[in-house]
Amino acid sequence: MTHTLNAADLNTSCHCIHVGRDQAAVSLPAEMGGAPFASEPVFINRQDREAMEAVVEVIEALAASPRWQEAALAQAPEIARHDPGHPGVMFGYDFHIGQEGPRLIEVNTNAGGLLMLGGLAGGSQRWCSSVGGLLEVGGDQESLESRIVEMFVEEWRLAGRPGSPGRIAIVDEAPEAQFLHPEFLRFAAVLRRAGIEAEIAAPEALSLGSGGEVMLGGRAVDMVYNRLTDFYLEGEVLAPLRAAWLGGRVVLSPHPRAHALMARKSNLIAWSDAARLESLGLDPARAALLSKHVPETVAVGSEDEALWARRRDLFFKPVDGFGSRAAWSGEGLTRKTFARILQGGYVAQRLVEPGRRALDDGTRRAEMKYDVRLFTYRGEVLGSFARLYRGQTTNMRTPMGGFAPLVEV
Repeated sequence: MTHTLNAADLNTSCHCIHVGRDQAAVSLPAEMGGAPFASEPVFINRQDREAMEAVVEVIEALAASPRWQEAALAQAPEIARHDPGHPGVMFGYDFHIGQEGPRLIEVNTNAGGLLMLGGLAGGSQRWCSSVGGLLEVGGDQESLESRIVEMFVEEWRLAGRPGSPGRIAIVDEAPEAQFLHPEFLRFAAVLRRAGIEAEIAAPEALSLGSGGEVMLGGRAVDMVYNRLTDFYLEGEVLAPLRAAWLGGRVVLSPHPRAHALMARKSNLIAWSDAARLESLGLDPARAALLSKHVPETVAVGSEDEALWARRRDLFFKPVDGFGSRAAWSGEGLTRKTFARILQGGYVAQRLVEPGRRALDDGTRRAEMKYDVRLFTYRGEVLGSFARLYRGQTTNMRTPMGGFAPLVEV
């Protein structure tokens, strides 16, 4: 009887394909060479990829509906009610894939990493002895870069501007100190090759011009690619950017409205509740699909002391947090931290174990956890990768861990 291997089998046993640090040194620009790349790819089943893409389709459709917008914006800061007319560039959908299939952990509007891995292994075919055949590894770097430029131009035109932006600022707090600073350099290079002036800047380098425009180095900026984690532009240093955006003098992407509609952790409460989704106008089939793939999520308040007893089955996330900042696995929670969580501003999501990938780089072996991130724009999947790590939360500094391409089985 023929036995067909699935992704879980290959993630345990296959060590035929090495696409890590040595490959990166050849295929990526010099400034990317210090980035962490896992030594081997992660395998996923085709039906899991299709399920993740179906989740993206449902959420994007839901986000465009007036009833969802009314509900989501009602619990967001007032600035999110400003509608600039464009959706925001490049969302990141993060999934854990277990025996029951993919489960959506969260959505990010300032998702990073796509250009860290784009083109790694150059869309090549590699022989895998476990499969007994060739597998496609990596993607088309040139096509990815072209689509990224198109995305920024599309945002510009949806905002009601003609032609293309002449000057884009890539903005983040202390950008040179950021873990993904090499990706900022890559974005700037991609945009410049397309004839768009691009610069990387900290928010304090921005000022407000006499006409209400954003100024950088004494010259106006047409568009800001926003990688900040102050999602609602609340900090004093962001006053010039906030004023220019609200005044329609700069295209900001992604923007506060996008975060409120897509990335606030409180959205997961409704997405995991089929009845709630139906009450918001989503048809029963789509509501069932989304609630199946989003782990049960509840708001946490001062009266929820009972959550302590089931904490090991939960993951606690701040409503407006990002990455692993202030996020806690219930297993490692202390009473002191739990008391702070009960003060509000948190959700508790049913814990879904991440997938596992056994690595063997020829000198060391390790079992790593992994999650999968899909990058999208207006519902289109631009690319995807896995992040391999050890520990309670996703991190990119674990030895042997890092970014890894996905190979579909």
